[in-house]
Amino acid sequence: MAACGGSSGDSTTSASAGGSASSGGSTASAASGEKVGVTLITKDSTNPFFVAMQNGAKADAEKNNVSLTVASGKQEGDDAGQITAIEDAVARGDKGILITPMSDGVNAAIKSARDAGLYVIALDTPPDPADTVDITFATDNRLAGQLIGKWASAQLDGQKATIALLDLFNDKIVSVDYNRDQGFLEGMGIDVKDGKKNGDEDATGKYTGGKGGDYEIICNEPSNGAEDGGRTAMENCLSKNDGINVVYTINEPAAVGANAALQAAGKKAIIVSVDGGCAGVKSVTDGVIGATAQQYPLKMATMGMEAIATIARGGEKPKTSDGLDFFNTGVALVTDKPVDGLESITSAEGAKICWGN
Repeated sequence: MAACGGSSGDSTTSASAGGSASSGGSTASAASGEKVGVTLITKDSTNPFFVAMQNGAKADAEKNNVSLTVASGKQEGDDAGQITAIEDAVARGDKGILITPMSDGVNAAIKSARDAGLYVIALDTPPDPADTVDITFATDNRLAGQLIGKWASAQLDGQKATIALLDLFNDKIVSVDYNRDQGFLEGMGIDVKDGKKNGDEDATGKYTGGKGGDYEIICNEPSNGAEDGGRTAMENCLSKNDGINVVYTINEPAAVGANAALQAAGKKAIIVSVDGGCAGVKSVTDGVIGATAQQYPLKMATMGMEAIATIARGGEKPKTSDGLDFFNTGVALVTDKPVDGLESITSAEGAKICWGN
């Protein structure tokens, strides 16, 4: 689970969305000793989380005799780019696909790939419905949200919570988006009504986490999971109410952007997030982020790739974790302000198992 980098030489090729770089995918039997063709498709190639995922897969490809193609959308929300990459993997004769699905807009393409005989594993973002793919390897994003929600409510010590929710999108439904957002509210002790829908909870009421108290939700703003998006989203929220004291963010780049907007406005707030990249963990050390839920993208990518290689060679298919519809790759709350009864690790401990730069 430690950070990892580098590539595996000519066992890996890269293709931007819509590209046609060949991975030399194997169509022969495992007994031939030829490489197994696998395509890894991330949402983009700039977010440190997806870069870490790509680097982990590249570093492990040769060990598993995998011919790996790395592709991605151009940016968050680029369904068309992912669809093209899926179609390319089928045309190449790959044995399987690892994908962080952009939205349910790619579901039909995934179904076509499975119908063509490819084994498809979702990483990080479980699709909706879950059986769109063969299996998902992911963080329990609901739990990740609940952990940071419980932590945030404890910090308030009974004060009113004036909340900004900086989500991923406002025009797409993505499980990682609603699970983290709704999980955070659940951790705060706020009724979420429809657990698969952001923004339908009561705008005001009582939270029961920590010592409990009044709450007011000021905004649900999309950040696109980016620093500039997080800053713009936070600016929009502050324009509605400059008394915000709790900020949930979909990921750490968005959290950094939110902090920049707060600083520019001369304001302070409790900021919580999800990811656990090395930069994000440092933000906890520096006091920018109060707590983050750490996930493990390298583990997702390498376990997924190893699973496809095993299946292609006649081995057993992976199984979901007990009580879940996905394989849980783990999560840990990272904070330097521990809360009694809430398990966590320090930022120093998180830095030892973080990913990215």
